Amino acid sequence: MTLAAATNENLAQISNVLIYSAMAVYTLAFFAYIAEWLFGSRSKVARTAAALTADPAAKKAPAVTVHKAGGTTVLERPKVTVRAAAGRRDVPDGPGAHGGDEQGDLYGRIAVSLTVLAFLVELGGVIARAASVERAPWGNMYEFNITFSTVAVGVYLGLLALKKNVRWLGLFLTTAVLLDLGLAVTVLYTASDQLVPALHSYWLYIHVSTAIFCGAVFYVGAMATILYLFKDSYETKLAGGGKPGTFATSVLERLPSAASLDKFSYRVNAAVFPLWTFTIIAGAIWAGDAWGRYWGWDPKETWSFITWVAYAGYLHARATAGWKGRKAAYLALIAFGCWLFNYYGVNIFVSGKHSYAGV
Repeated sequence: MTLAAATNENLAQISNVLIYSAMAVYTLAFFAYIAEWLFGSRSKVARTAAALTADPAAKKAPAVTVHKAGGTTVLERPKVTVRAAAGRRDVPDGPGAHGGDEQGDLYGRIAVSLTVLAFLVELGGVIARAASVERAPWGNMYEFNITFSTVAVGVYLGLLALKKNVRWLGLFLTTAVLLDLGLAVTVLYTASDQLVPALHSYWLYIHVSTAIFCGAVFYVGAMATILYLFKDSYETKLAGGGKPGTFATSVLERLPSAASLDKFSYRVNAAVFPLWTFTIIAGAIWAGDAWGRYWGWDPKETWSFITWVAYAGYLHARATAGWKGRKAAYLALIAFGCWLFNYYGVNIFVSGKHSYAGV
């Protein structure tokens, strides 16, 4: 074995160690996020249920007495309009996973710190993998998975850095990242190897990097959409005089309002859609260089186009007054389902020109 080969092998082993280490830190972050939700369940601050059932004629909602660290604090509930024009609810955002509890907030901040640490460790693993193969680490599904989860966490941390109210996303994100990495290191793992000739192009850096980023943002949007559907059902039940279960009340009343979740998912999907369009165009140009044709209805190309049509349909429906809300949300989930099948289903079960790397 040459010195270069030995060095690459050592770098591959370092990458594996860093990926497993990142999984361990993500697990700690996962438990810290759970602790934030558990401690937050004790709090009675800014509960959406009380806001929805408050007397709309009252000028001021009743005050809330909160006990903290041996002291007593009196907070006023936000003024809420129970019913808005055209039957729409005007509901305030929940206080977040910590529910206004100081200890819950502490665990939430610890969870974010652990998420940052895990992100940096995982990023180091991706970089070490790239160094071991002396190329971009996107040559097979294992490399795509570890890069995808890194970018997804980076999107989440970026939103936090921009002071966006998305910490409630942390528990759901770390759960999915742990599943993604677990799948990567068990089922999808592939030893370091060189690319097939068709992939030796600068378009690899352009096309695949944008595809990974788009998928990460679509994923964040899909999680927000799922939570929107639960929160919308919860608000609808309360507004109709129903009484949700204790668990549903404890969790859902701390999330942003359904309107806020709907707006958030729409904005992130709309923001990244032009980049997904560019991803498909870049892939077509790369196909022209590699295979002598820009479009051949290869399974990967076909499902990329289907995904584009699905998201275009969602954005069009979301911008149309009659299709806002749950109908548009279902379209968003169908579109993300197309993206997932384009990645996992096509790569594993369907043969085509994009099957060069197996898994």
